[in-house]
Amino acid sequence: MATQGYCVKCKMKVDIKDPVESTTSKGTKIAKGKCPNCGTTVCRMGGLK
Repeated sequence: MATQGYCVKCKMKVDIKDPVESTTSKGTKIAKGKCPNCGTTVCRMGGLK
């Protein structure tokens, strides 16, 4: 199963394209990638799962 996140531009959950795990400025893990439909950045709290 691919990592899913919420795209605010498409207003739906999407599978994150090319997810990369990184951290926020406060140290929380996030998964960051692109929306396959519109190409905007999609983030998911909690890292890759």
